[in-house]
Amino acid sequence: MVEHDALSTTLDAYDAAAHTYAQLFRDTLRDSPLDRAILGAFAESVRASGGGQVADLGCGPGHITAHLGELGLAAFGVDASPAMIKLARQAYPGLRFDEGSMAALNIADGELGGVLSRWSIIHTPPQDVPVILTEFHRVLAPGGHLLLGFSATDGPSHPTQVFDHAVAPAYRWSPDHLSAMLRTSGLAEVARMVREPHPTDRRQFQEIQLLARKA
Repeated sequence: MVEHDALSTTLDAYDAAAHTYAQLFRDTLRDSPLDRAILGAFAESVRASGGGQVADLGCGPGHITAHLGELGLAAFGVDASPAMIKLARQAYPGLRFDEGSMAALNIADGELGGVLSRWSIIHTPPQDVPVILTEFHRVLAPGGHLLLGFSATDGPSHPTQVFDHAVAPAYRWSPDHLSAMLRTSGLAEVARMVREPHPTDRRQFQEIQLLARKA
């Protein structure tokens, strides 16, 4: 079970910040060619493995879900925040958005061709992350792909590190450590993208996106 207090704190914080968050991040892909590239590679990988539905887990206001749709994927969004889901439905009425927890998804075993999790595990206490990775594995079809985004720790000697996220307590992860956890959950890393921080970024963290495949 994922710790209820951590989930409740994060949910309340994102409900309160939903409108501000949507305004700040709805156009982020426009100036992020590397993000567009890895999302494109994810979309191609899903199609090459047979396609199927794709869940954007922790979808927020839905802008990335909409981008996946533009890439030709049958994408829908899931978020624990009712306020975020309301905004997503208003902004993208042609797409499906559901309230739900990543730790207990209302999705059948093997139903999905792809799972996208962009910075959506960062608020989960590290001891609870294996539950979520197991759930990702459960809902993916054989050959399905996961794209997992997060911020990196300062080095391999730090499996996780807390950082000062603006909305709720959050954690950075060692890419190698998280990749090993994926393997334990039955998801093998296919590729990773490492993006160095810009000198003017407030947080000087590497940003990591791991692409993994279910056997």
